[in-house]
Amino acid sequence: METGLKITGTFLDEISHDIPHQNWGEREWDEDFRLMKAIGIDTVVMIRCGHRKFVTYPSPYLQGRRGCFGPSADLVDLFLRLAERHGMAFWFGLYDPGEGGHPAYAEANKAVIDEVWARYGARKAFRGWYVSNEFGRREPGSVEAVREMALRCKDASGGLPVFISPWIDGGKAVSAFRAETSREGAVTVSEHEREWGGIFAELEGAIDACAFQDGHIRYDELDAFFAVNKRLCDRHGIACWTNAESFDRDMPIKFLPIKFDKLRLKLEAAARAGLDKAITFEFSHFMSPQSMYPSAGHLYNRYREYMGL
Repeated sequence: METGLKITGTFLDEISHDIPHQNWGEREWDEDFRLMKAIGIDTVVMIRCGHRKFVTYPSPYLQGRRGCFGPSADLVDLFLRLAERHGMAFWFGLYDPGEGGHPAYAEANKAVIDEVWARYGARKAFRGWYVSNEFGRREPGSVEAVREMALRCKDASGGLPVFISPWIDGGKAVSAFRAETSREGAVTVSEHEREWGGIFAELEGAIDACAFQDGHIRYDELDAFFAVNKRLCDRHGIACWTNAESFDRDMPIKFLPIKFDKLRLKLEAAARAGLDKAITFEFSHFMSPQSMYPSAGHLYNRYREYMGL
């Protein structure tokens, strides 16, 4: 059996709108970082610092100017401390206002970037930024918003790297709030290559890495799309990562831990394509032995066996 690309990064999703909270405190998070480290994860990415009115850190701007609720704990500080304790890099995800489209996203984050860097920028584990504004194809203002925010992150932090994780507009790109698992009108490989070639040309010099979400395409399409992603990223000087989703998009229940063989197929395709890094969405819910889903712990065990860990 061929060996897939090892997962070395994960998102941290404590501000979500489509998966449940596990209500962890520092003890549970500390144990989860230990479990991550045991399988080789060296990078943690807070997927967003806030969504609508809920935020991960006490923010004078988001609470005072946008009416967000004060958090019971400073999760940014917690994640930075744990990343430092376990020898990991922490990447900060921007705020998602949840409405108003791409221009509203950019406007909301101008103050957030400056505020966050002033508050946490000196921390040893703070290694980069994640522009959490997701899209699969060009939408009005989408590319402009990503470029503007990426360059603002770099300016604020003295050039720390920035990455994005867009989706591929495939046959499984359906809303999390619908029971359907597939749709008509999926993008073709050639359309994806043409559109993202133009997008990357505009983002060149602004983003440093791109981790396409791998769950929106069929398993027999992985090689073709991954080859295109790698070719486009190499052409524009962007590291080609993959977001190896550890949840299952093939079921009407949104979302449960993925079948191990599905994750294996995706990681093996990533290795064949020569992708640079595999991260996952996301370890704590869908791979951790501590997860609210018992099958996540079984996935962790099967992954460890597969990777010889």
